[in-house]
Amino acid sequence: MEDVYVFSTMEMKVCVVGPLEVNCYILWDREGREAVIIDPGGDGDTLVELVRRLDIRPTHLINTHGHFDHVGANHIIARAFSPELVLHREDLELLKNARLQADYFGLTASAQPEPTLFAEDGMILTTGKITLKVLHTPGHTPGSISLYAEKEGVLFSGDTLFRGSVGRTDLPGGSYDTLISSIQEKLIPLGDGVQVFCGHGPSTTIGEEKLSNPFIAGV
Repeated sequence: MEDVYVFSTMEMKVCVVGPLEVNCYILWDREGREAVIIDPGGDGDTLVELVRRLDIRPTHLINTHGHFDHVGANHIIARAFSPELVLHREDLELLKNARLQADYFGLTASAQPEPTLFAEDGMILTTGKITLKVLHTPGHTPGSISLYAEKEGVLFSGDTLFRGSVGRTDLPGGSYDTLISSIQEKLIPLGDGVQVFCGHGPSTTIGEEKLSNPFIAGV
């Protein structure tokens, strides 16, 4: 499945990939055709074909966290396009252990390439006219990040915030209190109108979640 969005300076395709149906986001500068790929969780050959069909040039491959379902096609994307592979340092061990994680769910995962750039809170990632601010939002994992495209009013929340829910915290490294603090301190202040594209499931807005999400309503 592919959903297409058009913003003022970029376009975006949303591809649901892998056995756990992760939202992979492909963003590209409408003029220069430079691109960012967020969370290529699987179906790597299909993603490579799509990128080539779009005639775009991935400069960054970003993992919002190190769980196997969000990194499954890293090696295929890296081999095809040699982008910067971006991950928060605190999730490096998760990335290295992707195969063990997949085994736990009765699934398989490939060995992962090493990150070439470690994300840090407040870091600005730029490709063409696309600017993404890194927000360190631990809780689902220690190194979970969200990505904020301020010019477009768009947030990529990974598995930190979902429509009507939040990321699970019962896996190794998870912390419910830390997750809620991340949402309250880093995401809620972005403003009600910010559109949130989640790691799984439909998109939402900060305002909608403040009103209806049982985990954060009333914040």
